[in-house]
Amino acid sequence: MKPARPGHRWSALAPALARLPRDKADTLLLLFAAVLVLAPHAAHLPPWSVASVAASLLWRAVITVRGTRLPPLWLLLPLSLLAMGGVYASFRTLLGREAGVAMLALLLAFKLLEMHAKRDLFVVVFLSFFLLLTNFFYSQSIATAAVMLLTIVVLLAAQLSFQYSGVQPPLARRLRLAGGIVGAAAPLALLLFVLFPRIEGPLWGLPGDSHSGRTGLSETMAPGAIANLAQSEEPAFRVRFERAAPPQRQLYWRGIVLGDYDGRTWTRLGAARRGGAPEQVEIKLNGPSLRYQVTLEPSGQRWLFALDLPERLYELDGNAQAVSPALEVMVLNPIAQRTRYRVSSVLDYALQADEPAGRMRAWLALPAGYNPRALAWAARTAAGRQPAEAIEAVLRTFRQERYFYTLQPPLLGRDAVDQFLFDSKAGFCEHYAGAFVVLMRAMGIPARVVTGYQGGEMNPVDGYLTVRQSDAHAWAEVWLAGRGWLRVDPTAAVAPERVERNLAGALPASGGFGLRGLHELMGGPGSLLATLRFNWNAVNNGWNQWVLDYNPQRQRGVLAQLGQSAGNWQALLGAALAGALLALVWALRRRRQRDPFDALYAAFCRQQARRGCARAPHEGPHGYAKRLAATAAPAERRAAAARFLAIYGAIKYGVASPHDKAAALPTLRRLLNQSR
Repeated sequence: MKPARPGHRWSALAPALARLPRDKADTLLLLFAAVLVLAPHAAHLPPWSVASVAASLLWRAVITVRGTRLPPLWLLLPLSLLAMGGVYASFRTLLGREAGVAMLALLLAFKLLEMHAKRDLFVVVFLSFFLLLTNFFYSQSIATAAVMLLTIVVLLAAQLSFQYSGVQPPLARRLRLAGGIVGAAAPLALLLFVLFPRIEGPLWGLPGDSHSGRTGLSETMAPGAIANLAQSEEPAFRVRFERAAPPQRQLYWRGIVLGDYDGRTWTRLGAARRGGAPEQVEIKLNGPSLRYQVTLEPSGQRWLFALDLPERLYELDGNAQAVSPALEVMVLNPIAQRTRYRVSSVLDYALQADEPAGRMRAWLALPAGYNPRALAWAARTAAGRQPAEAIEAVLRTFRQERYFYTLQPPLLGRDAVDQFLFDSKAGFCEHYAGAFVVLMRAMGIPARVVTGYQGGEMNPVDGYLTVRQSDAHAWAEVWLAGRGWLRVDPTAAVAPERVERNLAGALPASGGFGLRGLHELMGGPGSLLATLRFNWNAVNNGWNQWVLDYNPQRQRGVLAQLGQSAGNWQALLGAALAGALLALVWALRRRRQRDPFDALYAAFCRQQARRGCARAPHEGPHGYAKRLAATAAPAERRAAAARFLAIYGAIKYGVASPHDKAAALPTLRRLLNQSR
C-alpha cells in the first residue's frame, strides 16, 4: 500500500473539519480568535509564559476535537497559582504593564479550559477584547492596527456563532456580518475620535513609558559617539516647510553647543550647564525668514532642533522653552512623546559680531598636557597669518592631504587629536570637528563644537523632509572680530558629498557597507522601490500626524477649521451625536418599513393578539408556533399559522437565497389570509 501523500492528508482533513458538530466548530473558531489575540504578545512575554499559554491553547483544542471532559478545578487552581507565582518571579511585582499583560494572557488561556456555560463564553470574548487593546502598548504602527482590526472581526464572528438558535450561516457569511458590524461602528468611532476632548500625552502609554530608553544626541561628544548613532535609520524628526526647502548644503539643524574639553570628551560650557540666567547677545539679521513645522520623535532629552538662528519659536503647550546665548533651543521637560512645534529661522545673520574679544576667553580653553604635536603645528600655521587665513590653511590641509571619512575609525589613545591628525588621518565628523576646534583655540581663535543634524530626505509624495539619526553631524563655529560666529564644517573639506548629498553618498564602499548597501538596494530617486518607499513613508507619517499625534492643539486646529471655537467642543460634540442618533433611528425605521417579511410578521402577530393569543416579548417564531398549536382554533387555521411561522423563521434566522425569499413572500401572504 502506498503511503498517503501530504496533499491527500490535507484534502481529507478539510471535510473532516467541516463535519465537526456545531459546538466543536464554534469553540475552535473562538480558539483561533484567542490565538490572534495572544500571538503578538509572544515577542515581549517571558518564554515560560508563552510556552504555558501555547500548551493551554493546544490542550483546549485537543479536548474540543476529541470531545473529552474539561480539566477539574482542583487541577486548574494550582496551575493558576503557580503561573501567578511565575509572573511575580519574573517581574518582582503583580502590577504594572509587563506583569499585568502577562497575567491577562495566562488568565485568558486558563479561562478557555474552564468554559462550561454561556456566561464563561462572554467572559472569554470580553477578556480577549481587553487583552487585544494592550498590543498598542508595544506597537502603534499601521500594521498593528490592521492586525487588530482583523482580530476584532474574527472575535465578533466567534461571538455571533454562539448566538444562532436555529440554522447557522456559513463561516464566510458570519465573517461578512462581523465586518459589517465593524464598518457600521466606524463612522461613530471616527466622530468620537475627532470631536471627543483630547488629553495631553500619547494616544497609548503609561506614566512610566517616558523613562524608557530613547536614542538621539547627548550633551557630550567623544570619538565614535556620533558614528555609532549615524548607523541608525530611525527618524529623528520630520519637517514641513511653508515654502520651498533650502538647498541640502544649508540644512544644518542646530542642537547642542559644546565648549568644555578634557582631552577626550566635549561637554557643554560650564555656565550653560549650570543653567544660569541667559545673557543678552547681539544678533543682526541679514536675510528673510524661513518658516516650517517640526515633528520631533521622542528622545528623552530637552533639545529642540532648528535651522541655525531660530528667530521665533512658537509656544509649546505645557512645556516652556528657551533659547541659550549659543542658539540652543531647549525645553523644561524631557521630550517623552512625539512633539510638534513651528519655527521661524534666519539663515543669514551675524551673531555677536561687535562683542569684545575679552568676553570670548571661555571659548579658548584647552586642557594642559594634551596633544603637543597639534599645538605646535597650530602655532606654526598661525604665525604671520590673519585668523581667516589660518582657518583656510587648516581646511586646505584637510583637503589636500590623505584624510579619510569613515564610520570605522581606529581607536585613539590619550592624545587623540595628535593621533588623528598625524597618524590615522581617518575619522568621522566628530573627529574632524573636535580636532579643528582644538587647532583654532591653539591659534587664539575662539571656537566651539556644534552637534545636530545635517541634511534630510525630501519625500515628494507628502512634502515632508525626514531627518534620520544617520544624519547626525558635528561641525565647528569660530568667532572673528567684526563678523561674529561663523560656521565652519571641516568634514565638508574632506567629504563634500556628505553635505551636498547624504552620509551614504559620502562613505567609501569599504566603510559603512550596511548603510550604503541599504541605500543602493532602495534604488535611485526615480526607481520603483524608491517610489514605494516614499509612498509608504507618507502613509506612515500621516498615521503619526493625524492618529498618534492627534493632541489637544491639533484638535483645536481642526475645530477651528470647522468654524467652531476650541471652547465650544461640547456643543459640537452634542450636535454630532444627536445627528448620528437621529440618522440611526431613521435608518432603523426605514429598514423596518422596507422589510416585507417583518411587515407580514407584525400583521400576523396583531391578528393573533385580537384572538387573545398575543406574542410575548421574549418569544421567537418557533416558541410562538408551539403555543398556537395548543389552542382550540380550527385545525386549518392552526396549520396555516404553523406553516407561516416556520417559513418566516427559516427566512429570518436560517440560510435562504434571494430566490427562496422571493418565492416565500406570496406564500406568506396566502397563509396570513388562511389563518384569519
